[in-house]
Amino acid sequence: MPATPADVSPPRLAGTAGTLAVVGLVAVVAGLLLTGAAAATLVADPGTATRWGLPVARVLTDVASSLTIGLLVLAAVALPAAPDRHRTASARSQGGASPELGGLTLAVVRAASATGFAWVAGSMVVVVLSYAQLAGVSPSSPGFTSQLGQFVTQIDLLRSLLISALVAMVVATGAMVATRQATTGWLAVLSVGALLPVALTGHAAGSSDHELAVDSLAFHLVGVAVWVGGLAALTLVRGRLAPTQLAVVVRRYSALALSCFVAVAGSGVVNAWLRVGTWRGLATAYGVLVLVKTAALVALGAAGAAHRRRTIALLDRSDDAKGFWRLVTGELVVMAIAIGAAVALASSAPPNVEATTDGDVALALTGYPMPGPLHASTWFTAWRADLLWTTVAAVLLGLYLTGVVRLARRGDRWSLLRTVPWVLGCVVLVWATSGAPAIYGRVLFSSHMMGHMFLSMVVPPLLVLGAPVTLAMRTLAARRDGSRGPREWLLTAVHSRFLAVVGHPLVAAGLFAGSLIAFYYSPLFALSLRTHTGHVLMHVHFLLVGYLFASVLIGVDPGPARPPYPMRFLLLFATMAFHAFFGVTLIEGTQLLAPDVLGVLGRTWGSSPIVDQQYGGAVAWGVGEIPTLLLGLGIAVAWVRSDDRDSRRHDRQADRDGDAELTAYNEHLARLAEQGQVGP
Repeated sequence: MPATPADVSPPRLAGTAGTLAVVGLVAVVAGLLLTGAAAATLVADPGTATRWGLPVARVLTDVASSLTIGLLVLAAVALPAAPDRHRTASARSQGGASPELGGLTLAVVRAASATGFAWVAGSMVVVVLSYAQLAGVSPSSPGFTSQLGQFVTQIDLLRSLLISALVAMVVATGAMVATRQATTGWLAVLSVGALLPVALTGHAAGSSDHELAVDSLAFHLVGVAVWVGGLAALTLVRGRLAPTQLAVVVRRYSALALSCFVAVAGSGVVNAWLRVGTWRGLATAYGVLVLVKTAALVALGAAGAAHRRRTIALLDRSDDAKGFWRLVTGELVVMAIAIGAAVALASSAPPNVEATTDGDVALALTGYPMPGPLHASTWFTAWRADLLWTTVAAVLLGLYLTGVVRLARRGDRWSLLRTVPWVLGCVVLVWATSGAPAIYGRVLFSSHMMGHMFLSMVVPPLLVLGAPVTLAMRTLAARRDGSRGPREWLLTAVHSRFLAVVGHPLVAAGLFAGSLIAFYYSPLFALSLRTHTGHVLMHVHFLLVGYLFASVLIGVDPGPARPPYPMRFLLLFATMAFHAFFGVTLIEGTQLLAPDVLGVLGRTWGSSPIVDQQYGGAVAWGVGEIPTLLLGLGIAVAWVRSDDRDSRRHDRQADRDGDAELTAYNEHLARLAEQGQVGP
């Protein structure tokens, strides 16, 4: 019998959340007492309520956010649909309407709404107390509310926390009214996105290597939230699924938890090293908390290994599953301790002294010191690893090669002419984001434009030629219980209305060309140079619009309808003409773009900023011609192959029916000749 929304009962939900919160609070109090971070300060003390209330509010907010994310992720990718709602799920996954929510899945989404509103409330308390701590005044002081309203959008920390709270509000409201599975998936993605502003202002954001610390903290927060929240969500639904269903759901979560463990472990090592600095730093109170988190992580890794090797099998026999759930309870307690330790770390000063700008204008504006002069050899030797994009490229490459290996093991063949471009695309992506274009692109417009060319006109066509969606469709297994796995969500995205709009040939070409003006002749360009968020969003934009445009021209994957080949040539040349016009405008221009950054860096080598900008225009015009020629060649090759396929198809049809079409045409001409309508 299908479950009803009451199946995830408020008492059970409150009990799970309360257990996590109590253990986390005990851990954070112990951590603060250990480091002395909550002791009264001599200057601008906001009061005892703020000093202790802020870490407490952070623990409660972290618990609520983890539960919200875990519930939505579990509903989106693991829970089966109600029996009366997944009978036609296979047909719907091919691009039809999204199945409606029902039964336990609906109950879990509604529970996520409740924890989501708790997340919002906790976030707002954190905003208030964070301002009190920064200003050194008590929230009960006269005029505090008016001061908070004045500065909440002007201070980076408060602005990021407020954005996170607003996104959480959207998630909570959406979960309260969601009726379809597709909505649940987008809410899960949005809930994860709500954590990212926190990473920008978390305890790693002030590190001497700001971007590496921020990226690692983002991986850490997302991994912890999905891991902890997913496990807590499992405890809520444990009695509401049949034993066989529960075993399937747990195995799906286990695969997700393994990925989270890798992300949390790797990012935790990076962040700890940046904050502790040396092995000697582990002997400090801060280092002891780091060791506590490390011990918790090791214990959780061991528990996960025990699940995969032994205890998950117990779920197939419901009467023998007590050992599994005892281990899960222990894991949740350890996770709560880790959350408390993390909040205590965020409230404490690390032993590693933060780097200062020391008068380096480039470091103050871009987050990195001014690099040395750029030489020809530097293009191949300069390197500064970008954790985010290196990880993205590694995941893309790993998943693709895994699919190729799966096909080979079952005796199917995947063209090497598809694999090689994909591998090259991933390699070029790493070089463009970690090599010379990334390092010198912060201080030289010409280097920035070189990176732009590679990210929008070289990497995307190589990835498109790899036909990743086709490979995924041939290797990913379809779900039969109405839930949505990677294959189903990929098909949902491919056949979505949004992709149909942005993937329309005219829209894709307009985005590819028009975004040049919108980006470079607006404050967005300067924002991408000064802030890590702007820099990441710039890369995302270049890659996505480049991929959309390349897919329209040379793509073979399923998706929006592609235009005839003559129209593709027309789109290519029209877009590239606009691109050339943009380059010429830069060459002839005398007004510096982003003058408040590029004009004040104090670079003592190379050309002046305006001359370098003009050289960047030449790069946009000249270097862009090579990818254009290659795209044109790709369209021509695809056109020829399409004609060949049509010819072979007609030949096979003629062989089957004795060339009935030609015979019918000749008979038609003969009748016309007999009637005197055709003749010499």
